[in-house]
Amino acid sequence: MPISKLYTSAGPITRLGFGMMRLPVKEDQSIDRDLLAKMVGAAREAGVNYFDTAYPYMDGASEIVTGELLANYPRESFYLADKLPVWDIHSADDVERIFNEQLKKCGVEYFDFYLLHNMTASKLPSVEKYKMIDALDRQKKAGKIRHFGFSFHDTPEALEKMLGYYDWEFTQIQLNYLDWDLLDAKRQYEILTERDIPVAVMEPVRGGALATLSPAALDYLKSVDPAASAASWALRFAASLPNVYVVLSGMSTLEQVEDNLKTFSPFVPLSEQDYKTIAKTLEIYNASGSIPCTACRYCMDCPAGVDIPKNFGVYNRLLATKNEVEFLNSYNTLGAEHQAANCVGCGQCLDKCPQKIAIPELMPKIAERYNTIEKPSWFF
Repeated sequence: MPISKLYTSAGPITRLGFGMMRLPVKEDQSIDRDLLAKMVGAAREAGVNYFDTAYPYMDGASEIVTGELLANYPRESFYLADKLPVWDIHSADDVERIFNEQLKKCGVEYFDFYLLHNMTASKLPSVEKYKMIDALDRQKKAGKIRHFGFSFHDTPEALEKMLGYYDWEFTQIQLNYLDWDLLDAKRQYEILTERDIPVAVMEPVRGGALATLSPAALDYLKSVDPAASAASWALRFAASLPNVYVVLSGMSTLEQVEDNLKTFSPFVPLSEQDYKTIAKTLEIYNASGSIPCTACRYCMDCPAGVDIPKNFGVYNRLLATKNEVEFLNSYNTLGAEHQAANCVGCGQCLDKCPQKIAIPELMPKIAERYNTIEKPSWFF
């Protein structure tokens, strides 16, 4: 399907899409709606017309706040994407119940894009058992879904199998210059392109990892273009691919919105020299040995109380900066009940992790690193 066939009255889809997954929060961890309103307002004023939410985002609050903010604009002026939580479906009736709940939470009569969420080969038996595709195809024929697709976290082989289940109109995959080879995003993109299935990109900055990188990698990028942010390089990598119809950025600050808008206003595809710059940046970054966690939090909640993504974030910061004092403070800030030392190795997180990270093996290493660092006399 040509990308142009995804368009409706809202016109061409903007290359930059607003991912409503990592929204700004207050100290009590509730969504900072005032700040978010400014962010969405800035995006809309700049022409951004694609918004992507999901049932579990922000503990269920993302759909509500997304709907409230978009209600300020004509329905035909934007595209709204939402997703079915495949793992929460335990009967055929659940599909219709949750779908109708989502329409109500978002305050809309239809979704422009609707996806089976976080598809992997292990979820296919459940999709078949509860006839999820059939149920959602009926919603599409009823006009409540304009375009039907799925988001995907698995191997190219599993992707090819998934494509045989339906005449999919689009697919959302994790694609960035780190995962291009690491998770074979390149082959996934090629498979979809060969079948003329438009691609929506998630995690273009890999949960912020490619925005922060490591000091050495950041220094290198700044030496090439002092005015360009690290995030802009990652976004341009994804958006330069011809079969990509939107690049989703999970923006959590107004500064991120402004920087992303700058990247796409106007958008300049990567040159041959730019690709060489990214390859060198990746070489420098990989030398830090960072754990490929995107902080998607699909692994949560941990039955032992460990905050898995935050432990990885703290540890990756140590690997990148070598700042042991900062690591000690950050690890303590997690709270004793959420630290890596509490991991019991139950393995419940393994099947949930889209990145296939060996979480039970790494948590003890993080705890051991904390224990083996000599603490300053003032630390205790």
